[in-house]
Amino acid sequence: MPENRSSIMLRYLPSVTDLLEQPAIVELNAGHGRLFVTQWVRQAIDEKRAALRKQLQTADGEGCDKDADAVRDLLRIELLEAVVGIAHKAELERVQGIINATGVVLHTGLGRAPLSAGAKQALHDAAGACNAEVDIATGDRRYRGYQLNSTLQLLTGCESSLIVNNNAAATLLTLQALGAGREVIISRGELIEIGGSFRLPEIFELSGVILREVGTTNRTSLQDYEKAIGPDTAAIMHVHPSNYRVVGFASKPDEADMFALAKQHGIIAIDDIGSGALFDTREAGLPYEPTFQHSINAGADVVLGSGDKLLGGPQCGIIVGNDDCVAKIRNHPLARAVRVGKLTLAALGATLDSYVRDEARSEIPTQAMLFATPEELQSRAEAIKEEIADVPGLRLSIRDDVAQVGGGSLPAVELPTVVIALKHQKLSADDLAIRLRTGRIGVFVRIHNDEVLLDIRSVLPEDDSRLALAVRLIRPES
Repeated sequence: MPENRSSIMLRYLPSVTDLLEQPAIVELNAGHGRLFVTQWVRQAIDEKRAALRKQLQTADGEGCDKDADAVRDLLRIELLEAVVGIAHKAELERVQGIINATGVVLHTGLGRAPLSAGAKQALHDAAGACNAEVDIATGDRRYRGYQLNSTLQLLTGCESSLIVNNNAAATLLTLQALGAGREVIISRGELIEIGGSFRLPEIFELSGVILREVGTTNRTSLQDYEKAIGPDTAAIMHVHPSNYRVVGFASKPDEADMFALAKQHGIIAIDDIGSGALFDTREAGLPYEPTFQHSINAGADVVLGSGDKLLGGPQCGIIVGNDDCVAKIRNHPLARAVRVGKLTLAALGATLDSYVRDEARSEIPTQAMLFATPEELQSRAEAIKEEIADVPGLRLSIRDDVAQVGGGSLPAVELPTVVIALKHQKLSADDLAIRLRTGRIGVFVRIHNDEVLLDIRSVLPEDDSRLALAVRLIRPES
C-alpha cells in the first residue's frame, strides 16, 4: 500500500533553521527582528504539522507521486507564505498611522484629534533630553507642566493649571484632593457614564467622596443645591453631559448662579466641561459647547476638560483654576500616578500656541475639519475621484451626506459632508472595507447600503492623494 501523502509531508517538514536561511525570511528579520521571526517560523511549522496529523487521522491511504525534493520544495513554499501571513497580521497589531474616512471627526478608536504640524514638530524636538521638570533659567527643579501655565492663564483666565493623562484622571484626582471624606453635590441628571466603564458615581466612590445627589434626571433647581449644603459639604460639581442631551421638559440653573452659591457658602465650585473647547463652536455652525474661559469667568474654582477632543491636542486632562485649589490637587500623592510624559506636554504646548497666535482654525486639524465648507469638501472629493476613476471593476459616485463630531462631543449633531461611494464588481462592501483597512495604506471607512463610503470631512487634506493610492492598490484576488 502506498504511503499516505500526509505521512510523507510530515517526514519532510523543513526545520526552523532551514526556513530562517531562506531569503524571504532573512528579509523579514531586517524589519521585525530575528526573535519575532523565529517565533513566527515555529508557529507556521507547528500549525502545518498539526494540520497534517489531522489529515493523517482521516486520510484514506492516498499515495504521493512526488519525490522527496519536490515535497520539501512544496512545503517550504507553503510555510514561507504562512510566515509572511503571520508577519502581516503582526504588523496590523502595531500602533500605526491610518486614514480616517469614517466621517467621525473625533473617532475614539482612531485616536481622536489628529495633531497639528506644530505639535508633531514639538514631539520631535522633545524626544531627546528636554526641560520636562527643570527651569532652564535657574536650573532648579519644577513641577511637570509648569511650562504651559502662563499660556493657560492667558487663554482661560485661570490662576494656575495642571496637566494629567486624561479627563477621567482629572476628575478622580480633583475629587480626591478636594473632597475626600466629605460631600460633593451634583445633579442627578449629570451622573454620566462614558465609554470604557467610566461611571461618575463609581468615580465618586473610588475618590472617597460622599456623593450627594440633588434634583431629578431632567430638572434641577438652584434651591435643590442650596438645600443640600451642610457642614460636611466640600463642593458643588457641575458636569457637562458631553455624550447625551436631555430635551423637552428639562431645566437646570445657570452655572454662574451655581458657582456664586458655592462662593456664598464658602465651598468649592468644580466644573467639568468635558470636551475642553477653547473656541466658540457656534462660529462653525454648531451648538454651543462650554469653554474653559467661560467657566473661569463664571466663577468656577476648578475647571476640568479634555485635551484631545474639541481642543484638538494630545490625549490629556487639563485642570485650571485658582491657586489654592490647583496647589492642593498638584500636591496630592495621586497626582504623580496620573501625570503626563514630556511628549504630551510638548504636543499640548504647541497646540495651545496656535490658539495664542489666533491660528487655531488653520493649524489645528480638528478645527479645520469642523470649519470646512461643503464646497471645499466637494472639490477635494472630485479631485480624489479623478485619481481613482480608472480602477478596474470600481463604480464611483459623489454625494452629499452627514458626518459626526464624535469623541463624546456634540452628540446628535450632523455635519454636512461629501462622500465618495464605492461599489466593486467582484467584492462585497465588507470585503472592500477589509482590503482598505488592512492594505499598505490603512483606511477606515463606513458602509451603507452595501457601498463603501469615503467621507471627506474626516480625512486630512494632506492625505487625499494617499487615500486615492490606497484605493488604487486594491486587488480583488488578494
